[in-house]
Amino acid sequence: MTDGKSGRTASRELMADAEFDALLSDADMRRQAGLRRSIDTAERLSAALEESALGPVKGERPWFTRRPVSTIRPGEHAWLAFSAEPERDRVIGAFIRDALEMNEKMVYITDSGPKQLSGVLPRHGYDLPALTMTGHLCFIPREKACLDSRGRFDVDRMSKTLEQQAADAFDQGFRAVRMTTDLTWTLKEPGRSGFKRMLGCEDRLGDAVFSTSMAMAICQVDKRHCTAEELVALADAHELVVEPNPEYDDGILRITRTFSPSGLRIEGEVDWTHLPILTKLLGSSEVPAEPVHLELSRLGFIDLGALNAIARHARQLPRGAPLTLHNVPPRILYVIQKIGWQYLPGIVLKQM
Repeated sequence: MTDGKSGRTASRELMADAEFDALLSDADMRRQAGLRRSIDTAERLSAALEESALGPVKGERPWFTRRPVSTIRPGEHAWLAFSAEPERDRVIGAFIRDALEMNEKMVYITDSGPKQLSGVLPRHGYDLPALTMTGHLCFIPREKACLDSRGRFDVDRMSKTLEQQAADAFDQGFRAVRMTTDLTWTLKEPGRSGFKRMLGCEDRLGDAVFSTSMAMAICQVDKRHCTAEELVALADAHELVVEPNPEYDDGILRITRTFSPSGLRIEGEVDWTHLPILTKLLGSSEVPAEPVHLELSRLGFIDLGALNAIARHARQLPRGAPLTLHNVPPRILYVIQKIGWQYLPGIVLKQM
């Protein structure tokens, strides 16, 4: 029976499987012919993917440069507007680990001390007491780094702290210095007066970092505590946005975890050789039993085997936790609609 909605769904699902088998009967030839449908060579594809990574994410203001945190270089002042603690820990944890592995001094301005470093703990192989004794890892409480005598945020003092730490790092034999702090607490001052001082600090820090060839800084803010206007103003004060390092990147395909919403951003091209890593990452949700989101606006090509893997994963998800495909490129959307997978249970299409 196919006249009811459920009948149409079942019919389309069976048709999808049958058509999938037929379309892949000559899979080897199709893979070879289709793999470079959009870009002729691996070199051009890799260059295009890199250019895409340096451009704005869909819906974001175009003056941003967005890069993985491990690509930050001396002289750069970046920001991280995190939406949840796991996102912050993943980005800042990588920032700190890179410093510890590359003989760069790491300065964290925080009142929390080592417990703030969920991404750099003894279980990761780091001896925190030894690192702090040698000066490789330095925690500075806010009172000593950036507060005035009345306990308010002091822009001048923060800038001088960075300059002093850079000078100390050079004397101690480190090749560079990294600094980070979470400035969300400044938003709690009466009348949001701390926000103006935060903006002033961003400008001063940017100048201080740029003036030296050995300093890098990431300013953190919890965007859940910011208004839309404040986020725009903070964006104006930074040219670099850091994000988590990719879960996978072979120059052809890049997969990066996202946190708001929770899921993955898939860029480049996906072919049959990527099925194992795609399947693995689809099943590694940060928040089990919650909806998973795939951002696909930068996806150039995906073969039917990979599409089938996505559809299979969607059918295995718990009821009420669909797999949402965001911003599917037109050519790929056409294939999905032609086969009828938009009717499969567990799949939601969301175009911006």
